[in-house]
Amino acid sequence: MTGRWQPRLDPEVPPIGATSTSRGPEQRVAAFTLAALLVVGALMGSINLFVDEVLRDGPARWVYGATMGLLVVMAAPLFVRQRAGRWHMFGLVLLGDLIYVVVVLCVQDPVLYATPLMLLFPAFVAAWFLGPWEFGANLIATTAACLVGLWPSHDDPVALGVQVGVSAGMLNAGALGVFVLRRRVQRLLVATQTLTRLDPLTGLFNRRFLVEQAPRLWRQARRDGSRVAALVLDLDHFKRLNDAHGHAAGDAVLRAVAESLASTVRPSDILARTGGEELVVIGLVSDPDEAAHLAERLRFAVAGGRTPDGHAVTASIGVALTRPADGESPTDGLWRLVDRADAAMYEAKRQGRDRVVARWVPQARSPLADEVAVPAASDVA
Repeated sequence: MTGRWQPRLDPEVPPIGATSTSRGPEQRVAAFTLAALLVVGALMGSINLFVDEVLRDGPARWVYGATMGLLVVMAAPLFVRQRAGRWHMFGLVLLGDLIYVVVVLCVQDPVLYATPLMLLFPAFVAAWFLGPWEFGANLIATTAACLVGLWPSHDDPVALGVQVGVSAGMLNAGALGVFVLRRRVQRLLVATQTLTRLDPLTGLFNRRFLVEQAPRLWRQARRDGSRVAALVLDLDHFKRLNDAHGHAAGDAVLRAVAESLASTVRPSDILARTGGEELVVIGLVSDPDEAAHLAERLRFAVAGGRTPDGHAVTASIGVALTRPADGESPTDGLWRLVDRADAAMYEAKRQGRDRVVARWVPQARSPLADEVAVPAASDVA
């Protein structure tokens, strides 16, 4: 985590659907859909076992029946795990290509009973779920499957080449279109996510992102035995600057402050603009001194920043700490912590501005008082 969110589309990131290790609603829906399609395909293909003159006699019939059973076996992990990993999905797609070849070798007339259209399923699954290089590998596998599947039905190499080119070309072209569409959808989703999580003026995170990150912070603090620190920064005399130099100057100051703070906060801290000239930093600390020292660094960073026109401001900073308690709502706990830091910030304003006032908020079950004032370096200066 950094002070600013830099959205990007990483080709190595699992694409839309079931290639995540989590079990969110999207992953479950994708896994169940794929499993259902596998079972339906197995049931429809099994009809050929009961139709005369479709399958070859002898071992081919047993191999065909085992192949249909394999489809059901492939669906079972999707139903149970409710997700499919990246390599699981890649193996599923390649196995689908192989099953087409097996079916071709088991039927009496491949042209009539095993057309290359059977490869639509693995081709489109690859296009929607796999990354670029896995998808490219499946394009080659699709062409190879078409060649093997059409070979027994064509004695003329030229005719075979034409049929393979047409069949594989159409399948790969359709899959490529789906792949490009999916990448476009991903980019639109990333852009939408950016708009909902970032402040448009400064590029910092917003209140929504703080709420999203609260459960993670609370879990990590309980696991590591650390404390959650909230630092509320309010720019001093910002309204006076706006009135004297205009809102454009005020916006430039906010952007300059955001740049200074983003380069000062620790990589694990969350820096957000919660409204107006108020900014919040949330992070994990081991003790009150660590939080106070971070606040002092931020105060100096704000005071040292300037806009291209030479405007500069200072900041009053309030600090509050808490130890997350078991069973506590992370969102409620976060805003209680921010409210305490906000009160400390107003105390810094009353003491003369451009300073830090810190308060440690212990756990509710602690026998200590609800609030213990912790003097920062600027309080004794």
